[in-house]
Amino acid sequence: MQPMLVDSHCHLHMLEAGQSYPEGYLDAARERGIGHFLTVSVDLDTVDGLLDLAARYPQISTSVGVHPCGRHLRMESPEALAEMAAPDHVVAIGETGLDYLCTEDADRDWHHQRFRDQIRAARLVGKPLIIHTRGAAEDTIRILREEGADSVGGVIHCFTENWTSAKAFMDLGFYISLSGIITFPRSHGLRKVSRKLPADRIMVETDSPYLAPVPHRGGTNQPAFVREVAECLAEVRDVPLPELAEQTSDNFRQLFGVGP
Repeated sequence: MQPMLVDSHCHLHMLEAGQSYPEGYLDAARERGIGHFLTVSVDLDTVDGLLDLAARYPQISTSVGVHPCGRHLRMESPEALAEMAAPDHVVAIGETGLDYLCTEDADRDWHHQRFRDQIRAARLVGKPLIIHTRGAAEDTIRILREEGADSVGGVIHCFTENWTSAKAFMDLGFYISLSGIITFPRSHGLRKVSRKLPADRIMVETDSPYLAPVPHRGGTNQPAFVREVAECLAEVRDVPLPELAEQTSDNFRQLFGVGP
């Protein structure tokens, strides 16, 4: 029997080219033991399409959020975001957060406010957060604390930080999700941190179509490749793949209330 995995963070709506959509991607993933998909919002203009996708396929859940990279992206009030996130198919707010590699220092105040507004939306609707943080762990942790994000919790997607940051995020009730980056040859530090993470706080993801894992690196990522992420993480943690699959899927269900 195939281990039943969850791709806890992908962007199915960005995968239309080159394969029947979405059935081809879902079938390819199912053949490799992936039973549920969280396709994550990055802008409000595509939310209706994501909701339609999740309504048609019970194995797909979605979110409502505005990616931190992109000042041009439409934003709404916390109250409006919470209303958009009310349907059952929406299990989270995000991805949101801070990314200092794609924003200017002069934009920090605006950047922080957009993040705060989405945390407030999550608290209003009572759903967890999907956090993107890059080059900004200290401020991400500070703002999560100041806005009371521990009341809803969430997941740090595509985690690449150190153990100190991982512990701070987990102390706020957040899970840690590992992507294909863990398979990259130079990711020694990330693998070291991954060995230390508590079993009940880890998830796996693709972030497809980005960050394809080894041996697919350089190509387009897809949910089926979360199997490679899980295999690498199981090897790093010295546990059987079925055990890791069961644990990460249980963690996903614990946070989002859905899963295979």
